[in-house]
Amino acid sequence: MILYANNKQLDLSVPQVMGIINVTPDSFSDGGKFNSVDSALEQATKMIAAGATILDIGGESTRPGAPDVELEEELNRVIPVIEAIRAHSQIWISVDTSKAEVMRQAVQAGADIINDVRALQEPGALEAAAEANVPVCLMHMQGQPRTMQSAPHYEDILSDISQFLEERVRACESVGIAKEQLILDPGFGFGKTLAHNYHLLAHLEQFHQLGLPLLAGMSRKSMIFKVLDKKPADCTVASVTCATIAAMKGAQILRVHDVDETIEAMKMVQLVQANH
Repeated sequence: MILYANNKQLDLSVPQVMGIINVTPDSFSDGGKFNSVDSALEQATKMIAAGATILDIGGESTRPGAPDVELEEELNRVIPVIEAIRAHSQIWISVDTSKAEVMRQAVQAGADIINDVRALQEPGALEAAAEANVPVCLMHMQGQPRTMQSAPHYEDILSDISQFLEERVRACESVGIAKEQLILDPGFGFGKTLAHNYHLLAHLEQFHQLGLPLLAGMSRKSMIFKVLDKKPADCTVASVTCATIAAMKGAQILRVHDVDETIEAMKMVQLVQANH
């Protein structure tokens, strides 16, 4: 499997590491725009040096209970950071957004992937993604960030998520987005209990039946820090362990905060897979 965008290609036959750069006020202590761009660029430079092949830039927090962010605010957070990174590097840039206008402007600014936790269900998002003509990651979420953890319930979590993702793939194809441009994310932590999350991870390989690359993002999520009773930032080892399990089960893209450590783990995974 190979992804194509903007005269670049990404080989998904080996696990690729996507570094997370959140440009939200609760991620960067200084709310000043220049400081945000500066610190984001510094973080990006470190992640690129460590070996990340994709950077995921997000301006709207989607943690449980997070408030919505206005369009202008999200654009002001995200676009200058994408422009700054693009001016310094040809790394793959993913924009983590659900808003059609953010998708449009982000791709114009140099983004290569649209990563949408709402799977292009917001107004105009399908059309914006079709126009952008870049790969799209479709994620499963039950409910909305404000409410998704109140009482998640599934008849059969694996088939429920598969059905949802298949439906969204069809919706994409109906507006002219090629299936080869799609990536699927089962949405760890998005409308899922602890038990749901670990059941998903234990059976992650089942999603290969959908025939598309898988992205797994568990880094520092509550499924990890609640079990360990630690702060999210103190969960590096467990986060890398979850990423490693996902990669061993064939996930092609690992979305992580701890790039250095995950890159090392992926080298081990590749050695094992090469000898399988």
